[in-house]
Amino acid sequence: MGSKCARRVLAESNAALIMGVVNTTPDSFSDGGRFDKLDNALDHALDLVEQGADILDIGGESTRPGAQRVSLEEELGRVIPLIEALTQRTDIPISIDTYKPEVMRAAVEAGASMINDVNGLRADGAIDVVVKADVPACIMHMQGDPSSMQIKPSYANVFDEVLDFFQQRIDLLAGSGLDRKDIIIDPGIGFGKTLDHNLQLLNKVETLKSDTQCEVLIGVSRKSLIDKLLDRPVDQRLPASLGLAVQSVLNGAKIVRVHDVRETFDAVRAVEAVRNAV
Repeated sequence: MGSKCARRVLAESNAALIMGVVNTTPDSFSDGGRFDKLDNALDHALDLVEQGADILDIGGESTRPGAQRVSLEEELGRVIPLIEALTQRTDIPISIDTYKPEVMRAAVEAGASMINDVNGLRADGAIDVVVKADVPACIMHMQGDPSSMQIKPSYANVFDEVLDFFQQRIDLLAGSGLDRKDIIIDPGIGFGKTLDHNLQLLNKVETLKSDTQCEVLIGVSRKSLIDKLLDRPVDQRLPASLGLAVQSVLNGAKIVRVHDVRETFDAVRAVEAVRNAV
């Protein structure tokens, strides 16, 4: 069947896009182990499509705080069969969530049409893979790495430093041949940030978008900042996740990356209907 082109979906949709999370890892912070078998992951991904996902984001290595890295072979074994199976069952755009150039290349060959890199395409060869693949890419800001990023994160000015990171990366990517329209930015909520850092960045989505002239992806679903803010365990974070997703869309986010697709779909589409009413 093949998947739709993520670039076309991004360009043609006036509404915010809902990216459904499909973690094939045994140690994801939210649903670790539930979808680490191919059949389970495939059923879950297809269910997210039925719930209203516009894009599926397939990941084979956890990036939760304290997460340990997995081998290239293990990550490929988790994600490539799933992408291949999905392209036979649905035409929804597929994003590959990885920082490894080899996984990016194999995923695009298998049918993915977007790359979502928590490392901001900083690995050797990553930019070249994206340019040759000719697909949109989301670059995320992260201070440190998943194993240590939440150990006393510190900034002189979090917004200025994140913005400077993006401006440098965007200039480098554009200079390497990637069309600026294909560059999406993600401020990296929870990736080397305190609660205050996260809230400041969420408050300035519109400024990030206007200052970079790039679309913004926000991933805040079920994250620990909700626990820090409201003292809620993972299974009680849905209301706050929905509120933050809606606020992000109202502030200009083009994509919200979420676990709870149907609930987010209803919340975002209802608010958009009010905003767009004449």
